[in-house]
Parts: sequence; structure tokens; C-alpha cells
Amino acid sequence: SHNDVVQKLLRKARKGASITYIAGNHDEFARQFQGVHFGGIVVADRAIHETADGRRLLVIHGDQFDTVVHNQRWLAYLGDYAYDTAMLINRVVTKLRHLLGLPYWSFSSWAKVKVKKAVNFIGSFQTVLSEEARRSHVDGVICGHIHHAAIESYGEVQYINTGDWVESCTAVVEHFDGRMEILTWAHVLPESSTGKDVLVPVDIIDLKGRAAQAA
Repeated sequence: SHNDVVQKLLRKARKGASITYIAGNHDEFARQFQGVHFGGIVVADRAIHETADGRRLLVIHGDQFDTVVHNQRWLAYLGDYAYDTAMLINRVVTKLRHLLGLPYWSFSSWAKVKVKKAVNFIGSFQTVLSEEARRSHVDGVICGHIHHAAIESYGEVQYINTGDWVESCTAVVEHFDGRMEILTWAHVLPESSTGKDVLVPVDIIDLKGRAAQAA
């Protein structure tokens, strides 16, 4: 559960791990606490992460570069309503597929990449965030906001989007050699031979149609 994840993070913080909480538009209230430490976790608007291979990556939510969120609040609220509706449909589809023994499939993610304007927005968002990384004199950017997991290269800049926990069920991990990878929990088996949840690999299709093995 979400509480288990929070407890594990707090435990790591107590043991000395450095944890930075990057606030976004869905938890904008947290931005007023930038620089404040809560149980070993510091709240920030952005941060710089240095990978194991020495690269510097800007970590930012990304809503700061969404003109709809900041300049057209009513449209943002309408978008939130449409998103909630899509997630409701997504839950129904997920239950039906589970009953039929089919793997997890996200209706909301499918709809997003099928709508031309949404695809164009995603592409523009990636370009803008990559430009921000260049302005910040770093090697890449790790962001979220648009709920579309991806790892792309824009010239010398690496664009990494973590996706989200709700519809895409994705996360980004760093390997010990500094390589970044997207993991997708497309289907979690309730029971396995070990009695624990299982991470099942699936394919992630990016905007250019390339398939990347997720795990």
C-alpha cells in the first residue's frame, strides 16, 4: 500500500539516506515548505541528482512549464475532471480484464497517445524540459507531471519521465553503473512461489513507436 511505501522511505531517512521530496501541482501546498526538513526528508521545488557514472540530472516535477496549469486554471480543472473520468473507466476495464485473466492495460494511457493533441503536448513538454536542462547546465532531466513514462535523448540531454503510480504504474530506477531504467508494474500477482508480490516485465511503447523492455 501507499502507507507501506511511505514507512519504508521514512525508515531509510532514519538510517541516514538522503531523501528529497519534489512537490508538484497536485500537492502544491507542500511548496510553502521548501527547504524544511521533515523526519530527514527535505521538501524542494527542484534538485540536482548525480548518477553513479558522474552525470548531473535536474529533478523537477514539470508543472512549472505547463501553461494550462498556470494560465488557464479553469481548463486545468476541466482536465482534472476528464482525467478522473478516464481513471474511473480504467478501474472498470482493469477489473474486467482481471476477471478474464488478461494482463493489466491502461485505458487512460491508451487514450492519451491516441489523441493527436495529447501526443503533440507530450512532445512539446519533452522539448521544453530538455531545454531547461540545457539552461541549468546539466546532463539531463528527471520529471513527471504528464503521466507518460519515457527515456529519450535530445541531443546531449537525456529526458527521463517517471510516469506515475496510478495509471501507468511506472517508476525510474538507477543501476549501480548509472544507467537509468523504467520499471512498470503492469500486473502484480497476489501470490507467487515465494509468497511475495512479483514484478512482471512488460513493454513500454514510446511516442516514436519503439518498444523498450521495462524489466
